[in-house]
Amino acid sequence: MNLLEVNNICKTYGNGETTVHALKNVSFSVPKGEYVAVVGESGSGKSTLLNMIGALDTPTSGKVTISSKEIFSMNDSKLTVFRRRNIGFIFQAFNLVPELTVEQNIIFPVLLDYQKPDKKYLEELLTVLNLKERRNHLPSQLSGGQQQRVAIGRALITRPSLILADEPTGSLDEDTANEIIDIFSELAHEKNKCVIMVTHSKELAQKADVVLTLKKGSIVGNEDTVSDERGTVGAD
Repeated sequence: MNLLEVNNICKTYGNGETTVHALKNVSFSVPKGEYVAVVGESGSGKSTLLNMIGALDTPTSGKVTISSKEIFSMNDSKLTVFRRRNIGFIFQAFNLVPELTVEQNIIFPVLLDYQKPDKKYLEELLTVLNLKERRNHLPSQLSGGQQQRVAIGRALITRPSLILADEPTGSLDEDTANEIIDIFSELAHEKNKCVIMVTHSKELAQKADVVLTLKKGSIVGNEDTVSDERGTVGAD
C-alpha cells in the first residue's frame, strides 16, 4: 500500500503574460520504506513540489493523499494538526530556535501539540543521532552537522510516517552530508518511513532508492537505483 499518492498536481502563479506554471500534472506514488530523491535544475519545481506534499502551499489543481487521507479536503485547523503529527520537515537552514537547547528544540513540536514528550523515545533519538552529550547545548554551540541532526530529531519526535527534506545537506561538508544521507536511508529501510529529499547533488541522489527528475515543472525521469525487492515509486 502506498503511503503517499500525488495525483495530477498543478501549481500556477500569476496571470496572462506573467503566468508561471511551476508544476504541470505531476503524479507519482511512494510506499512505506522508500527513500526518494528529487533532482532538477533551479526553478524546475522541486521545492514547490515538496511544499505541496507537505501542505505548506496549496496546488492550483490535483490531489495529495497521505495515509489514505486527501490532505487538501481538510479545513485549515485539521490540516495543521495532521501535518504536525504525520509529516516531518527538514530544511537546509536548520530553523532551530536559538534560545532553546538541543533537547528543547527536539521536543518543541510535541509541546506545540499540547502533548508530553515520550522520554524513552527522546533518549533513543539523542542516542541514534549522537547528540546525548550535546543535549543541553544551544544551537550556536554546535557544528553544522550537529544542528542538522537536531533538526532531524525534531522532525522525528512526533513519529511521522513521511519525512520531507529540502536541500538538507546544502550547507554541509561532504563527509557530514554523507552521514546525513545514511540517516535518511536508515529511516526508510529500518524504520519503515517514507523519505523524500530534494537535492541539487546527483551524487547524493544516487544513494536513494529512486530518483525523480523534474524539468520545467514536469517529471521527465524516474530512475530506480536499487535492484532488490523493495517497492519502488510509481510515476504516471
